[in-house]
Amino acid sequence: MVQPIQRRSLVDTVVDRLQSEIASGAWPVGSRIPTEAELVAALGVSRPSVREGVRAHAQLGLLETRQGDGTYVMASDPTEVALRRALHDADPGEVFAVRRALDALAAVQAAENGDSEILALMEASLAARQDAADRGDGDAFVEHDVAFHLYVVKASGNALLGGIYASFVTSLRNSITQRRVGSMALAESPDDQHETLFHAIRTGDGQAARDAALNIIERSEQLPQS
Repeated sequence: MVQPIQRRSLVDTVVDRLQSEIASGAWPVGSRIPTEAELVAALGVSRPSVREGVRAHAQLGLLETRQGDGTYVMASDPTEVALRRALHDADPGEVFAVRRALDALAAVQAAENGDSEILALMEASLAARQDAADRGDGDAFVEHDVAFHLYVVKASGNALLGGIYASFVTSLRNSITQRRVGSMALAESPDDQHETLFHAIRTGDGQAARDAALNIIERSEQLPQS
């Protein structure tokens, strides 16, 4: 039988509209969304409806309301937030195991994809990473190291892999930060595999790219935490 159309509440409609603005990138991650009064005027609904819509997204981890400052976008995908929360409580060994699989897949597909524009960004991030190591700038080193790995994933052209990997960014940054003294020292030696990984991707050698990606993670696991 044909089912009757269910009437949707105003709150549900507001939730959908807010989600649409976030998912489309109209409200980028890190940006402050319009004020409650502005949303009321734009959506043509009551303050309680807007308030409930914002609260629903805050519970999902997509928005964060800061007293006296406004409401900010924290993430664009509730699945990513759920994965981040799971990673926060996960065993470090299990996190590394999953990262091995993701990094290996990203490296192989990046080598197969051969995106010249992203390759240029990868090369620039590697140069900046090395420069930071030479200067002893730990914070910059971490940021450029993270950027390099994200470019590898982006170069794979696999949107689903990119979405899953995004949930590992905080874990990745923390791991590099905790081991940055050893990582920076390694970057000064021929044993650093980041250049090897880049070269393998640039030349389209998927097996060499996979091996280099796995080598990077294995060496990272062995470095002492500071």
